Amino acid sequence: MAVQAGADAIKFQIIDAKKIVPSKDTLFTYEVLKNRHTGERETITESLQEILSRRELTFPEWVELIAYCKEKNLLFFATASNAEEMEFLANAGCACVKICSGDINYHHLLRQAARFPWVVQIDTGSATLGEVEQAVDTLETAGCRNLIINHCPSGYPARLESINLRTVQTLRQMFPYPVAFSDHTPGTTMDIAAVALGADMLEKTITLNRCIRSPEHIMSLEPQEAEDFVRTIREVEIALGNPRRIMTPEERAQPPVVRRSVVAARDIIAGETLTQDMLDYARPGDGLPAHLDYLVLGKRSRRAYRQGEKLFPSDVA
Repeated sequence: MAVQAGADAIKFQIIDAKKIVPSKDTLFTYEVLKNRHTGERETITESLQEILSRRELTFPEWVELIAYCKEKNLLFFATASNAEEMEFLANAGCACVKICSGDINYHHLLRQAARFPWVVQIDTGSATLGEVEQAVDTLETAGCRNLIINHCPSGYPARLESINLRTVQTLRQMFPYPVAFSDHTPGTTMDIAAVALGADMLEKTITLNRCIRSPEHIMSLEPQEAEDFVRTIREVEIALGNPRRIMTPEERAQPPVVRRSVVAARDIIAGETLTQDMLDYARPGDGLPAHLDYLVLGKRSRRAYRQGEKLFPSDVA
């Protein structure tokens, strides 16, 4: 689905449910979409370990998936939560690893990630700016200089009040690293806004069906939406262009019909001294440009002009 949509990369999460959440008693509450037409939702609470166990793959299955991504020229990377998973990803040739929001203060894991010559991404959901600085300092101290910092509003889906897209700009000012937006909202509005605010990368969840009864599907893009999403973001990237106003080739080739020329506001007799009330400005702009009217003002006309006729510096003395 990501290949079909034209994505640059795809991110997964390597999971060992019992290592991450040893107890089945740890509960997690999330929303699912019951009816896509009415938007009706249902709140579900269940064991976090059981949720994660549904998403486990074996290392041989990951190898197969990584090989498929390479075949399709789709960059594969994954969230890892322990040293064994990082060793596996590094040996598989992954160029990037991600640290989830919940592990931003797990500095031992950050130092382990910094041991490998790859890009380390950190999520920042529920983290203070101070905690983000500590995480970056930990990685840099451990020798990592290839970082991506993800602004990652918490929630499945995130509430509008918690998104704070301007944080993208704050992170860009604070750190010399690319800043991504990891989106937890339905639709594409927040992603377009994030790109406009300077986000260097977007992470968006995708699904075959938003009504699947499991976390995150409610806020994910279905196949056709994913294609539309990628196309829209590509268009926004092009349209953002250059912060300096630069004329496009189309603008340079535009005929002067929309600009104005200096013309006579009334009939003018030869020998008259041209004053402002004797000048008018009309299209097309193939005569003396309006901003160069000073070249004829205060000068004597060498010939007579009819009202509306273009004035030129060569006709005044």
